[in-house]
Amino acid sequence: MSRDGEPPVSEASGAGPEPPRAADAAADEAGAVDAGAVLHAEVRDALAGLTARLDRERERAEHREAVIDRLHEENQRLRRGELQAMLEPVRTALYRLHDQTRRESDRLRAPGLADAPDPRRTAALLAALADDVADALARLGVERFTVEPGAPYDGSRHRPVAVTPVDDPVADGTVTDVQSDGFEQSGKVLRKAAVSVGRLAEPVPAAEATHNGQTTNSG
Repeated sequence: MSRDGEPPVSEASGAGPEPPRAADAAADEAGAVDAGAVLHAEVRDALAGLTARLDRERERAEHREAVIDRLHEENQRLRRGELQAMLEPVRTALYRLHDQTRRESDRLRAPGLADAPDPRRTAALLAALADDVADALARLGVERFTVEPGAPYDGSRHRPVAVTPVDDPVADGTVTDVQSDGFEQSGKVLRKAAVSVGRLAEPVPAAEATHNGQTTNSG
C-alpha cells in the first residue's frame, strides 16, 4: 500500500507513457500514406495528359486522312478530265469516219445507181479514211511513218511478213513491198511497219545445172 492508500504501481506492468519508438513508427506510416497518395495523383495526372495527347494525335491523323482522300479524289477527277481531252480528237476522227463510210454506203445502195463503183474513187476514199485516223493519232503524239519499196530492211522499224526472191544483188535485203505503215512516239517505235523483204536466189551448183541440162559424163 502507498502512503495515500493506493496500491503501488509496478514499472513492469506496462502502464505509463508510450515509448518514443512506437510514436516514430506511427509517424512514418502516416508519411508513407501521404507519399502514396501523392504518387497516385501524379500517375493519374500523367495518364490523363497522355490520353489527351493521344486524342489530339488521332484527330490530326483523321484530318490528314481526310486531306489525302480529298486530294486523291481531285487527282482522279483531273486525270479523267485529261483523258477525256486526249480522247476528244479520236472521237472527232471516228465521227468523221462514221459519216464518210455511211455516205458512201448510202450512195452505193442507191436504187438509181447504174454504173459500177469507180475503183479510183473507192481508193481515194479509203486513203482519206486512213489519213483521218493518222491525224487523230498524231494529236495523241503518235506519228505514222511510211516505208518506200527499195529501202534497206531495218529490223528495229520493219516487221518482215513475206520474202520475195530477187535476182539483183542490189535488191537483196531491201523492202520489196509494204503491207502496213508503222507508228512511233517520241522516237520509240510502237508498231513496226509490215514489209516484204527481198532475198537473193541462191545460185544453182554447176553439177546440178549440168544434170538438169541432160549432160552426162561417159567416164
